[in-house]
Amino acid sequence: MRWLFVVAGVAIVAVVAAVIIVLPSSDDKPAPTVSAAPKPSRTDPTPQVSEFTDQCGTFETKERAPYAVTGYWITPKSNPCTWRKQLREIHDVGGDTIIRIGYGLQFRTVSDGGEILTRDGDLDTLYKACQEDGLTCHDAAERDLREANPGNRIGRTYVFRTDESFGPDLFRCSKMEHPIEAGNRIYYRIITQPDGSDDATCDFSSKGASYDLILVAGSDKDSLKELLDLGDQFGMRIFPALPLAPRDQDNKLRANKKHIGTLTTLTRRILQDYGVRFADRDSLGGVYQPFEVQMSDTLASNPTLEVYTDQHTIVEQQLPGKPILISPYMDARKRVAFGRTPKQVAEGFKALAKTGVGIIAPQDSRGTGKVGLFWPDERDNEVDERLRSEVGEATYDTAYHGSTRDYYREMAAARDEMVEAGHDVQLWANVEAFEPSGKEACAPQGTRGKTDKKRLDQAVTMTGRYVQKVVSYMWSDFMTCGTPSLEKEITTDWQRPIAVDAIRRGRDVRDGVEVRGYNFGNSTVTIEWSGGKQELVVASVGWLDEDPLEELPEGMSTAWVPFDWSQVPAGEWVRIGVKIPSGQATTEPLHVRILT
Repeated sequence: MRWLFVVAGVAIVAVVAAVIIVLPSSDDKPAPTVSAAPKPSRTDPTPQVSEFTDQCGTFETKERAPYAVTGYWITPKSNPCTWRKQLREIHDVGGDTIIRIGYGLQFRTVSDGGEILTRDGDLDTLYKACQEDGLTCHDAAERDLREANPGNRIGRTYVFRTDESFGPDLFRCSKMEHPIEAGNRIYYRIITQPDGSDDATCDFSSKGASYDLILVAGSDKDSLKELLDLGDQFGMRIFPALPLAPRDQDNKLRANKKHIGTLTTLTRRILQDYGVRFADRDSLGGVYQPFEVQMSDTLASNPTLEVYTDQHTIVEQQLPGKPILISPYMDARKRVAFGRTPKQVAEGFKALAKTGVGIIAPQDSRGTGKVGLFWPDERDNEVDERLRSEVGEATYDTAYHGSTRDYYREMAAARDEMVEAGHDVQLWANVEAFEPSGKEACAPQGTRGKTDKKRLDQAVTMTGRYVQKVVSYMWSDFMTCGTPSLEKEITTDWQRPIAVDAIRRGRDVRDGVEVRGYNFGNSTVTIEWSGGKQELVVASVGWLDEDPLEELPEGMSTAWVPFDWSQVPAGEWVRIGVKIPSGQATTEPLHVRILT
């Protein structure tokens, strides 16, 4: 598979047709596309073997039903066989990227006896087994600090849980920091400076000081190594999660500035360990920062961006060439004070790119109902009834500042600007594979319900030519719940074409239309307007290029057919679809308009 990784520097201005055409997403003339010149290509990940057998069974590594979505979020599972089953299922439908849900760093108080308390003030049983020399791990750490200097103390205590296991490079000062084994748990004791710095001298004796204690509750088996091994076997890349920042108590959508220093230290230590053990692993695609922010023109003042910036610096030092992936969300609702226009969201994209993150994968926000999927000529249509729990009975124009497509178009223009300015950043689309609510909730927590492939195809259509990759939140449990599951719908309908973009483009002396999308083999392009309908067999009258450009997602192809646009009245919306010999046709036709 072709893996889109990092891009850089030299801008190439796309050729624009002499006749102005309005792309399906907007009433405005589209800006010329700027593409970054690709760096030397990396070796694409491929499965090591056609199948493998272990204690969990036999697993084939051949794709069965490759779909337009090629990456998925997964949640941690304690059963190792679940990993294998999930990756096999994801690879079956063309997935080459796994993004892990992670855990958060938490500030905690301790009892008079040195026991770690929950945020509600109860004893946290997860850390009860962490003991040394008959003392709690907290009290043992404070004892060791005071032996070095009576003026030393633990000022703040943090905890972090994970199913990973770390090596000795997690620690900076071995005399004060070490692992503590307790059954199938390994606790890692880290002593840090509150400001996020690490004293290379490990001098705890010269003067008394206040230190932060981080207790990491880890595992005796390393889930990340297991995932990376599976990534090698299936030909996939893994994005493990970085620690999530503690949240501001007054605004849960922001990181708490008081704890960013300690978070920076924990991130540095974990990535030091990754750098030694995994830096050369092709299956390590990068790292994922799971702290979500809303994309807005005011985003630059959000302290969470300080987290992104600090962590980007550390990733560059410890894992050069591996990007940070983030997935912010959008809110286009007009009836809420925090709804934002496409241009305001584009300003948020620029602010995020300036932190140094390498991949920005905005949530399309259709699953939460915060953005709708509609064309410009559908603004006066009633919203999908599945959205009414979020926006009520309303037209799309009344409910939303714009469609998902409008937002990705503006963010693509912002990305072009950032690439020209020297920022290596990609724009991915995170299409949400769920509905705002449902009769049967898919996830163990919450009310999000099952969606269907037709709606997911529509979401892919709306990403257009604007993104470099399409991923989805999430595999477990939204792709696997219900009857039939969304996974089953994809495996039985994966060959259905999906058109994402159409433009007027001449070839030689003939006028015509160029269509981009998925599954265009042996296809027919259908064009329908008020004066008629034409069905044009690509193989007979046009041409098909199945090798996507570097900036386009995996699996996308380009078809061209001749068409005389003069027969269409100026300003009329034209519907363009694609069908294949099986009878399967695009469920969401493109809406295109010629102005002159």
